[in-house]
Amino acid sequence: MQHLQEPSFRQSVDIMFNRAAALLDLAPGLEEKIRVCNSTYVVRFGVRLRGQIHTFTGYRSVHSEHLEPVKGGIRYALAVNQDEVEALAALMSYKCALVEAPFGGSKGGLCIDPRQYDEEELERITRRFAFELIKRDLINPSQNVPAPDMGTSEREMAWIADQYHRMSTTDINGRACVTGKPINAGGIAGRVEATGRGIQYAMREFFRHPEDVARAHLDGTLDGKRIILQGLGNVGYHAARFLEEEDGCRIIGIIERDGAIIDENGLPVERVKAHLNETGGVRGFPGAEYTADGMSVLAHECDILIPAALEGVINMSNAHAIQAPLIVEAANGPITAAADEILRGKGTVIIPDLYANAGGVTVSYFEWVKNLSHIRFGRMQRRQEEARHQLIVDELEKLSADKGLGWTLSPDFKEKYLRGAGELELVRSGLDDTMRAAYQSMREVWHGRDDVHDLRIAGYIVAIQRIASSYRALGL
Repeated sequence: MQHLQEPSFRQSVDIMFNRAAALLDLAPGLEEKIRVCNSTYVVRFGVRLRGQIHTFTGYRSVHSEHLEPVKGGIRYALAVNQDEVEALAALMSYKCALVEAPFGGSKGGLCIDPRQYDEEELERITRRFAFELIKRDLINPSQNVPAPDMGTSEREMAWIADQYHRMSTTDINGRACVTGKPINAGGIAGRVEATGRGIQYAMREFFRHPEDVARAHLDGTLDGKRIILQGLGNVGYHAARFLEEEDGCRIIGIIERDGAIIDENGLPVERVKAHLNETGGVRGFPGAEYTADGMSVLAHECDILIPAALEGVINMSNAHAIQAPLIVEAANGPITAAADEILRGKGTVIIPDLYANAGGVTVSYFEWVKNLSHIRFGRMQRRQEEARHQLIVDELEKLSADKGLGWTLSPDFKEKYLRGAGELELVRSGLDDTMRAAYQSMREVWHGRDDVHDLRIAGYIVAIQRIASSYRALGL
C-alpha cells in the first residue's frame, strides 16, 4: 500500500496500530476501544505578565484508563496541538504496556516557547496551568501523573508538585503527583539520564543477538559503530555520551537547529554540548565540518541513525535517501508511517520509539513507587549487603594466611565487591532488566510469527495484547 499523502503524527500512530491490530483476534469493538483517545481537556487561562494579561492554551489528554494512574509528560512548545498530544498519549499507553509499567497513557502540552520567558514568568505560567489541571484531578498521584517532556525539566516538575501540595495539604502521597522532580523534592537518582540510558540499554540488548544484528546488515558489537544523532537535548546528549564513553561508539554527526557538524573520526560529545550551551548551536565547533542544511545529514552514511528530537523528521521526502541500516527512535514518532513503509521496503531495521525511549517512563515508575513508599531505594539493605560481602572477603584472606598461600584480593576488586547497591545502582539495574525483558517480548513475536516482519509491529502486538487483557479483566 502506498500512501499518496504524508500522514500526520496522529495518523501515523493509528496506521501503525491498525497494522498490528489486523494481525490479532480481538473481541468486536475492543480494537476501537483501545485505539481511540478517552478524553482531552483543553484549557485557556490568563497570566498577568509585563503589565498585561497573556492567554495560554494547554492540553491534557487521557488515552486509556485500563490501568490507573495514567502517565505521560508535559511538553512546552509552540507546535503543541490537540492531535499531537492525543498521539503522544496513545504512544504512552502502548509504551507502558510494553515495558509493563502499571499505567494507562496520558500526555499534556502547553502552547508556548519557554525561551521567550524568564524563570519567574515561567513559574507563574506553570503554576497556573497546574492549578487548572489539579482542580480537575488531571494531576493526582492515583489518577494522572505527569513528567518532564520537551521544553520542561525537573524545575517545572518541582513547581507542579509544590502547587499540588498547596491545593492538597493533607495528601500524604502528594509527592507522587508528578515524576522527574529534583532529588531534594522527592525525585530519584538517575531520572534525568533515564531516557538516554534506556536508549543505550535497548541498543546493547539488540546487539546481544547476532541474528538480529545481521538483519540490519551489521555485525559485531557496538564498539566502533558510527552514529549520527539528531538532537542534542537531554535524551540525545545522554544517549550519545553513554554510547561514546562506555560502548566505544563514534558519534560522527550531530544535527541541531542551526545545522549539523560531521567528523568521521568522532565528535567529543561533552565538548559539543558545552559549545551548544554557550552559543545556542553547533555552528563554529572547532575541528568539525559544518553544514547549514542539517537535515541533509540524516542521509549521511553511518551504521546507526538516532533521531532524538521531533516527530516526523524522516518522512516521504527523505526516507529513500536514508543510508543507515539501523535506526533507533529516541524521539517520539520521528518516522512517519509512510516513511516507515519505505524504510521497511529497503530492509532498514528500526528499533521503535515505544520501546527505545521507554527509559523515562520506567524510571518515572520507580520514582512514583519511591514516593508512595516514602523511603529511598537501598536504604534498608545496603549496609547489610556490604557486611555479608565483608564476611566472605575476611574468610578468604584468613584462609590464605592460614594456608600460607600468599595471595590477596586486589584493592580494586575489594572496593567494588564491598560496595552495596545504592539508589542509582538499583535504578540502573531495574531499567536494564526492564529493557531486556521488553525486547525479549518483542523478539519472540518478531521471530515467532511469519506475519510479523519488523520490531515496531511486534512491539505494538505485545502492547495491544496486554491492554486487551486488562480490559477483559475489567469485564469489557
